Amino acid sequence: MQKAIFLDRDGVINSDVGHYYIYRVEDFVINEGIIPSLKKFSEAGYMLFIVTNQGGVAKGIYTEDDVNKVHEHLLSILRKENITIEKIYFCPHHDSVAACQCRKPSPYFIKKAIKEYNIDPEKSFMIGDSPRDKQSAEAAGITGIKVDANENIEAYCDQILKGEL
Repeated sequence: MQKAIFLDRDGVINSDVGHYYIYRVEDFVINEGIIPSLKKFSEAGYMLFIVTNQGGVAKGIYTEDDVNKVHEHLLSILRKENITIEKIYFCPHHDSVAACQCRKPSPYFIKKAIKEYNIDPEKSFMIGDSPRDKQSAEAAGITGIKVDANENIEAYCDQILKGEL
């Protein structure tokens, strides 16, 4: 079985300072510590996934195409660093518009990845900046780590790799 790291996007991978929604490439800024942390995880044999709520789609603020453009931009940056994201799961729904089964804190996408990629939940982690990220992880049977928004995650990365978390 594989081990995996699941990451929230806005506030963890990229800065959300000054923006409630990040849906334009020009507003997308990678947080300090992400590139070295993802490299360390990859070198240690972890598969990498992104699980993100993008409720602005349901609210009509931006489109799924906007989300895909931001994701392609992110993936192109990571490819230059030889970092592979296995899959990006995003929920385009919002509770204020209509309920769904995939919006965090639902464990839907994490459970889907566990099944599709033969992931060992006991050796896997979710890093997020919201209580719903941790709730989603724990409901899927993996360890959830809540960080502060836009915090450098390198210390958490090192703790995971040392077996301290």
